[in-house]
Amino acid sequence: MESVITRKGQVVIPAILRKKYKIEAGMRIQWIDNGRTIQLIPIPHDPIAALKGCSEGEKLFDLLIKSRNEDLDRE
Repeated sequence: MESVITRKGQVVIPAILRKKYKIEAGMRIQWIDNGRTIQLIPIPHDPIAALKGCSEGEKLFDLLIKSRNEDLDRE
């Protein structure tokens, strides 16, 4: 996919990508420059709500108990 930058430095995000990443008018984005490439990261309207369920299946409770037991063994 390719876009053209206007004289004002504006760029159009292709509709396919806007739909895929749920990018809407008025939404904020973050530009990340790592020195070799530029990344465009959409910032959700509610970043906290967007994280809901992101650790599903990670068994975080089991990892916490294991870590606490290891700490107790070191004491």
